[in-house]
Amino acid sequence: MTHRVSDVMTRSVVAAGRKTSFKDLVERMEEWGISALPVLTGDGRVIGVVSEADLLPKEEFRDSDPDRSTQLRRMADMAKAGAVCAEELMTTPAVSVHADATLAEAARVMALRHVKRLPVVNTEGLLEGVVSRGDLLKVFLRPDNDLADEIRREVVDVLFPAPVEPVHIVVVNGVATLTGVVRDADGIPLAERMALGVEGVVDVDCRLTARGDPP
Repeated sequence: MTHRVSDVMTRSVVAAGRKTSFKDLVERMEEWGISALPVLTGDGRVIGVVSEADLLPKEEFRDSDPDRSTQLRRMADMAKAGAVCAEELMTTPAVSVHADATLAEAARVMALRHVKRLPVVNTEGLLEGVVSRGDLLKVFLRPDNDLADEIRREVVDVLFPAPVEPVHIVVVNGVATLTGVVRDADGIPLAERMALGVEGVVDVDCRLTARGDPP
């Protein structure tokens, strides 16, 4: 079963408006233990995100007098150093994701865009939730028995409906071990790939053999 962003996202979201003050942004991040806030219009549409990185220039340039080269090279940061509200600080357009995206898709967006949290929006851009790096890792908290059941149902029973000997699946700390004798040697590497694709599986030790293979 492919898990979606909707399965792990946080639906109760701390957000900001265009005019939310700098100090209020910092207080909300501190109070809720988060590193970024989506910025919304009055109707709940996401127009940007304010992160800790957007707030830091105010401290960085507090007592410095950057030279002309630095000013030109870091014009955006210099502007944020003088900002006083969310609309002046936010990164826009917001990097977001849809609720039906897979966890792998969300992880790729985070990695490519170097962000820790993504607003989850619908097709109209309205906020539905937030997904964080920590949320994407929740699948690795799935019980070993659940993983074994899914590997049995979605992999073994599909590829090897009539094995020569029963296929045994043992999952310990997310590592799945498959043993047994099957009829189709070509299906063994596919079984390993499919088992590794089960959300929450850390690794696969595939010890399956095909009838006629040497012991």
